[in-house]
Amino acid sequence: MAAGPLLGYGHPGPPYVPGRAERPTPGTPPRAGETRRYLAVGLDCYLCLVTSGLLVRPYADSTAVPQVVGLLIGPVLVLSFLNQVVLTAVAGAGAGKLIMGIRVVSLPDVGRPGPVQLVRRWLYGLCWLPLQPWYGLRARLAGGGPGPRTACEEGAAYSDPAGLRQVRRTDLVAHRRAVAGRTG
Repeated sequence: MAAGPLLGYGHPGPPYVPGRAERPTPGTPPRAGETRRYLAVGLDCYLCLVTSGLLVRPYADSTAVPQVVGLLIGPVLVLSFLNQVVLTAVAGAGAGKLIMGIRVVSLPDVGRPGPVQLVRRWLYGLCWLPLQPWYGLRARLAGGGPGPRTACEEGAAYSDPAGLRQVRRTDLVAHRRAVAGRTG
């Protein structure tokens, strides 16, 4: 496996594996590692569900279980939107990504993502994430290898549908310093 191209800020990018990852564009920070990204998503889900549960808890004792689930849906969607769209527009990342040292940038300019991109990405995530168990089960029943990763990476290389990339904060800082040094 060959190392990726030398990026504009001094260290090689991630290794390029055809069909599994996007080829890093020279001069842009590499994508944050899978483990870091998955932990950030897990933290986002956990924080959203716990906060929603705390908001609904006063009504849980006097309401039937199906109604409690219905009560949870509203706060979960609102908190998810606030985290993934509003907080990312303001701080550069949602709560889980901030904790894990990840920032969301727009490609190819490595700038802040716009609200339309963030809303598109949020809607895509709402549709994609809940379907992952189904994709995994379908792949296993069909006799395929690993489940969800194979299902979402079939054919073309995986890339963010809104033209965004999750990068480590340290890589982003190094990239911005390198760009400032070249122009200044």
